[in-house]
Amino acid sequence: MPAAGMTRIESKSGGELHYRFLTATGAALLVALLGVATARADSPLANHPSPTSTSKPRDASLDDYKEHLTALTTLVEACAKGRDMKTCDPTLVGPDDRIPYAQPGKAQAGETGARRLIRYGWLRVLLSEALDKDAVAPEAKKGLGTESVRPPKATTSQLLKDAEARLAGDLADSDRPPATTPTHDAERAVMKQVLAGKDFRNLQAESAQQSALEKFGNWLNKLFDSASNLTAKSAWLGRVIVWGFIVAVCVGLIWGLIQFERRWRVRLVPDSDGPAAGAASARDWQLWLEDARRAAAAGLWREAIHFVYWAAISRLESKRLWPADRARTPREYLALVAPEDERKTPLGTLTRSFEHVWYGGRAAGEPEYRRAEEIANGLIGGVGRASQAPASPEGAAR
Repeated sequence: MPAAGMTRIESKSGGELHYRFLTATGAALLVALLGVATARADSPLANHPSPTSTSKPRDASLDDYKEHLTALTTLVEACAKGRDMKTCDPTLVGPDDRIPYAQPGKAQAGETGARRLIRYGWLRVLLSEALDKDAVAPEAKKGLGTESVRPPKATTSQLLKDAEARLAGDLADSDRPPATTPTHDAERAVMKQVLAGKDFRNLQAESAQQSALEKFGNWLNKLFDSASNLTAKSAWLGRVIVWGFIVAVCVGLIWGLIQFERRWRVRLVPDSDGPAAGAASARDWQLWLEDARRAAAAGLWREAIHFVYWAAISRLESKRLWPADRARTPREYLALVAPEDERKTPLGTLTRSFEHVWYGGRAAGEPEYRRAEEIANGLIGGVGRASQAPASPEGAAR
């Protein structure tokens, strides 16, 4: 029993000591925090007012702007003398100004309603730093040349003097008249005299074709320059681009020459050459048409369409649309006609009708023949209107 009582007493004493230790530690921390707050409040930074301006810029006239500059000059002079909170208060600077200004060629400032914002943030920062004393410039270390010594930093007093000069210069600029746009009359007269000389007498504006060619040449130059740069990095890549471009140009030229030759080779055939034996034009187109009408009168519509087709081919061939060749197929005749030729479409229709009836074995009647004859007459009349009456072989003329 006594031992148990002694244990409770010791436990109670240990808890009380622990509580007192925590209380003392909290009080010490509170005192330390209060000391830090007091030191921060007593530091020079706490005495400096905020250099920023919370007010919005104001729209001021030129007279208001001049009065503001005069007041700021007085404020800077007072701050340079006093260097205290009362004379160097940044809030005394006031809001920024938006003033009208004259654009070149305008008679008066603000004629177009344009305004320029004048900021004074630099002055607010300078006044907030004016409370500190000027720092002593460090001495240059011995043994160093004059080139390694940096120029001394300007003191606050010097900056205040520079601010007075800046404000005075702004005030002087506000009194000057707006600048006018120079006319350059003398220079214009000299240029007209030069352009009137014989060297520029035949000078003409660049045409659209010349401009397009120049752009194409510039593009080629840039392409080859890029290829040269790629060659410097990857020789094989540059060679592939250059040779690929050359091959593409050559292929395009060859293809164009082939198309040109296919369209115009018929004009290379001499006019004195007669049609080849067995060609469609070896027999007059009037005879082919006469045979077609005879077959139609007898009800032989398939033969009639056959003769009508060859009448159209004979007429086109006799006008040198293509060189005569008895071995040519109907599809080859159609391929010789240029795509832009207006006769290509009706000739294609007549060719398909003839192939379906003559080679395909399709039944034909009078409507098919009348349609084929109408197309053939259009083709024959398109190359030179001829008589629609039957003509004898001896009287037929091309």
